[in-house]
Amino acid sequence: MLDFNKLNGLVPAIVQDADTAKVLMLGFMNQEAYDKTMETGLVTFYSRTRQRLWTKGEESGNFLDVVSVKEDCDQDTLLIQVHPRGPVCHTGTDTCWGEVNREPIMFLKELQHFIQKRYEEMPEGSYTTSLFQSGINKMAQKVGEEAVEAVIEATNGTDERLVYEGSDLLYHLIVMLTAKGLSIEDLARELEERHKPNWKKH
Repeated sequence: MLDFNKLNGLVPAIVQDADTAKVLMLGFMNQEAYDKTMETGLVTFYSRTRQRLWTKGEESGNFLDVVSVKEDCDQDTLLIQVHPRGPVCHTGTDTCWGEVNREPIMFLKELQHFIQKRYEEMPEGSYTTSLFQSGINKMAQKVGEEAVEAVIEATNGTDERLVYEGSDLLYHLIVMLTAKGLSIEDLARELEERHKPNWKKH
């Protein structure tokens, strides 16, 4: 049960990107703002200067879509994980501290989500959909072809072409993993295990 009494009816709400774990901003909520956030799925604060509720993005369109809401151990602070629809700060930066929200490596997680959505929805005209419809054997064959092309570029090509073919390989590998009910996160967990000092090869 949230304790709104410690700060005269308000609780701090830390807003964090659900994918990158980057802290985006800090705001305050009263009970009404909290209830509206939970009801609409859009982060809504209580403005201490304007003394009214305001939904983040109501003017800019850069709403914060709620993924999860957690109370801290003292039940007087919120951690709200979101998917931001654009820059969070009114100055136009990704965060209120002027930070860049996403490192390039984090796009792999976004790509996994995109491919998973394609798998679930199977929209017509999508190349990814056509891969899923071709069956696991064709997908595996495509991964093999892309791996060979990456090897060729590594041994007899250019760095630019190696990056290009390596990207193709990674994309098709994620598609195949998704079709098998797996994800790139499963590979990351396996590599994390291998990095431990006591890991032994199976």
